[in-house]
Amino acid sequence: MTEKQKMYMGILYRADDEHLIAERNYAKGITREYNQTHPDREEDRKNLMGRLLGKVGEKAHIETPFYCNYGYRISIGKNFFSNFNVTILDGGQVTIGDNVYIAPNVGIYTAQHPTDVRRRNLGYEWALPVVIGDNVWIGGNATIMPGVTVGSNVTIGAGSVVTKDIPDNVIAAGNPCRVIREVKEGDINGIIN
Repeated sequence: MTEKQKMYMGILYRADDEHLIAERNYAKGITREYNQTHPDREEDRKNLMGRLLGKVGEKAHIETPFYCNYGYRISIGKNFFSNFNVTILDGGQVTIGDNVYIAPNVGIYTAQHPTDVRRRNLGYEWALPVVIGDNVWIGGNATIMPGVTVGSNVTIGAGSVVTKDIPDNVIAAGNPCRVIREVKEGDINGIIN
């Protein structure tokens, strides 16, 4: 079994595998080009993201700088916006729904490292998928941890560390992130109650 196959299965794999390193270097090359492409060259930027990401929906916009490990394990729905300095570590699949807005300095991480020092020092890790539903807003400096699902119609407060699944239709915040309250009718139509 290859290290890439192990990565896909979510079991321990060697991240220092030459094939995985080559794939990460490919992604680094495209993200570097993307990050240095002038914003006026929108079609060039769109083509670069199409070459890098597994799926990019219509009206997706990614501010620079943007960073990821592989790219092809990221699926983005339509009407997506991410602000400056978003990092997605996509050893595990990252699935992002429609109408998702991500503030600056957000990290979405799928990789985990052993607490066993010997294995960690040998370059082992494993990756768990992250799923972000539709109509989600993730506040600045939030961190989404491996294996987490963020439901639809959710707001994640700035600075939150999301370590567990967040259900649909809630506002959640904190470290660790927890549900603050359900989304109210006023939240949906723009009138805060």
